[in-house]
Amino acid sequence: MVTTPLAVLDLVPISSGSTAAAALRNSTDLARRAEVFGYTRYWFAEHHLNPGVAGTSPAVLLALTAAATSSIRLGSGALQMGHRTALSAVEEFGLIDALHPGRLDLGLGRSGGKPPGDRQPALVGGEAVVDGRSTNGLRIPPRFSFGHLLDSPRFAMQRRLLMPPQSQPQNYAEQVADVLALLAGTYRSVEGEQAHAVPGEGGRIQVWILGSSGGESAEVAGANGLRFAANYHVSPATVLEATAGYRAAFRPSPELDRPYVSVSADVVVAETETAARELAAGYGPWVRSIRTGEGAIAFPTPAQARALAWTDADRALVADRVETQFVGTAAQVADQLELLRDAAGADELILTTITHDHADRVRSYELIAKEWRRRGFLPSPTDEEARDGAHEHGGGGRRL
Repeated sequence: MVTTPLAVLDLVPISSGSTAAAALRNSTDLARRAEVFGYTRYWFAEHHLNPGVAGTSPAVLLALTAAATSSIRLGSGALQMGHRTALSAVEEFGLIDALHPGRLDLGLGRSGGKPPGDRQPALVGGEAVVDGRSTNGLRIPPRFSFGHLLDSPRFAMQRRLLMPPQSQPQNYAEQVADVLALLAGTYRSVEGEQAHAVPGEGGRIQVWILGSSGGESAEVAGANGLRFAANYHVSPATVLEATAGYRAAFRPSPELDRPYVSVSADVVVAETETAARELAAGYGPWVRSIRTGEGAIAFPTPAQARALAWTDADRALVADRVETQFVGTAAQVADQLELLRDAAGADELILTTITHDHADRVRSYELIAKEWRRRGFLPSPTDEEARDGAHEHGGGGRRL
């Protein structure tokens, strides 16, 4: 029997007509509910200069959420390390770990670099992706190019605001090595000086690497024997490349003796497929606002989404994301999640759901958790002590 824990990735979305304060309250409420529903982790993404997203500081959000929950693991999905130092990341999470030990996931993302170059289609079970499908039928759309975003004036402005003048991001592999050394208490400078990040050093923080391709992030995660989260919800075209690259680079570590993969997906679940598609109507316009460089808009109501002018170019811009969003009843979405899990060989799945109304978002997470448990993939929450123990040791998919 295979158990596949579920996690939540929260962008702290702001709905049209609402406020950032309301979005923060909704996220705290959703974290409490997710804990009850049996989710293993609750992660916050980091985004800046997006009018419709309030998740600018994962550490602050995690501190607030840790105080409002008791057992669910909490983490960043991910810290944008291109404008941070290893020390700032370890100290921020160390402060939270000091009060809530054994519950934190430090998810590190590589930001501020160049997009990955062209690669051959990823292999699944020894066979290339054919006609936009993996060997088990998972949709793998054409590759989307982020080059126009990275070259945009808005991206340049964001870099200027996030980084001190004339500064450059540290080499990512070196940065991750510094994070691990600071957590372990083994950091030494080139001059031979020791550094001790307290709090942080010696804590029980679990380090993850997040990545969208089989490039540097996957290689760094594998080479260091760390857990890896692949982003199907951000770059569905390259998710199999990412997991394959991670596994190819994996070397056992004191933390892990085998690769450990979590994969993200956008989902919307309701009692009927028609209702779910209505709730998901705002997703295309929301993704469009991000990919045009405008910055994420406040998430529209279905009526507002239908009223927006929509061109063939707009549809093409968001096609890969819209067609890989899993929308429908709990049974329909669970079928798609099984395809994703099996294609990527995932140990866990991370779900991100955005709807205009908070109650619909909560209900979506509740319905899929119930269906996942009904299929035997989610451990029963009946034994509270056993569940707390699983959270304490990091959860994790396992074969029984």
